[in-house]
Amino acid sequence: MTIPAEKMMARVITSLVAAAALGACDATPVETSAPDINLVTVHCGTLIDGIADEPMSNKTVAIFNGRIDAILDGPPSTDDYIDLSDYTCLPGLIDTHTHLVERDGSAANLSIFYTRSLEDEQEIARGNAAVTLGAGFTTVRNVGAYNGWAGRVLRDRINSGEIDGPRMQTAGFYLTIPGGGGDLVIPGYEEEDIPARVRMGIARGPDEFRRKAQIAVAGGADVLKAIASGAVLAFGGVPGAPEMTREELQAVAEVAHAAGIKLTAHAHGAESIKDAILAGADSIEHASLADDEAIALAVQHDVAFSMDIYNGTHIATVGREQGWPAEFLRKNDETTEAQRQVFTKAHAAGVPIIFGTDAAVYPHGDNAKMFPVMVERGMTPMQAIKAATSVAANYIGWSDDVGAIETSRYGDIVAVRGNPLTDIGILQRIDVVIKGGERFK
Repeated sequence: MTIPAEKMMARVITSLVAAAALGACDATPVETSAPDINLVTVHCGTLIDGIADEPMSNKTVAIFNGRIDAILDGPPSTDDYIDLSDYTCLPGLIDTHTHLVERDGSAANLSIFYTRSLEDEQEIARGNAAVTLGAGFTTVRNVGAYNGWAGRVLRDRINSGEIDGPRMQTAGFYLTIPGGGGDLVIPGYEEEDIPARVRMGIARGPDEFRRKAQIAVAGGADVLKAIASGAVLAFGGVPGAPEMTREELQAVAEVAHAAGIKLTAHAHGAESIKDAILAGADSIEHASLADDEAIALAVQHDVAFSMDIYNGTHIATVGREQGWPAEFLRKNDETTEAQRQVFTKAHAAGVPIIFGTDAAVYPHGDNAKMFPVMVERGMTPMQAIKAATSVAANYIGWSDDVGAIETSRYGDIVAVRGNPLTDIGILQRIDVVIKGGERFK
């Protein structure tokens, strides 16, 4: 919504008067005080709001107390504003598949997770959070961690203002079967020697999965993560082979939805994708080997695919250079091109695609390297941007707060020099980051 200039100026004047009144209170204390007023004004040469199909020119965004209050035509009438007249402004980007408490390259030796303390992980997470925010991703969904509560601690530290980082949902521990894609079982290590804290979500049968899901919700999870079929970066499993049954997935979905949160299912194979959709999952991660029936079911049930179609390239090159396990490299080769073909088919069929990179398979801050691959595989640049803004916000349940430059949502804005609609690759070089009206870069 665009508010007429005269109404906006009335709001600004009211705010300035209130601010002056607050200053007067310093000399004459009173029993009640007016609320803090924080007005930030941003002038954008070009504005992509995350909703409209076409960009807009010469817009001013007014942010009051962290939320967008108005969008005006033309430059601001005040001298105190953030001048982005030479930039293209976009909503703060969203990544629905990150692992902020993990370091890229850890897959070369998964046993490192046996020895990392919560303090070690928080130090890694602090750096990852700052880098991710600086890359323009002002909201992320942290879809699990081997130390189930590390993400929750990070989320709370960001929310309290203790450290800088994106707005964050966190899934707690992975819900997975014994020896499944989310179970940190490594050849050469006996199960009794594996720390219990990295196997908190191991279950078998609907009742046990229901109980573990309830523990995750009670522990502060904002979203639940179930491993429906095997992971590429895990030993022993086959990416396309079903692991959790439909009944087990349904038990988890019921717990999630009763708590008002979403369920995302890690699933490569067609059967496990279909089981997860019919069980009530809200989104599917990877979807590498989806068939036509699975794609049609996703459209029918309005289930989104979060498809990390860049990281196969990273694993194939860096993984070989760093000596990642041969099993991981083989499974990556088997799924990378297949997944990209599914991406093209699913997008053409109308499956909602949400931006999700599986960071930290590759370095945090490299998230935007996926945008060019999305465009190469069938999306327009605007569709790719929406996948990482308004569409993603809808499928993580935060559409009232993030995902668009629109009145009442948080004042999260990123800016680049150039036009991402003609060169989507420039989103890898975010020049300005504003979160909640506060400039971080």
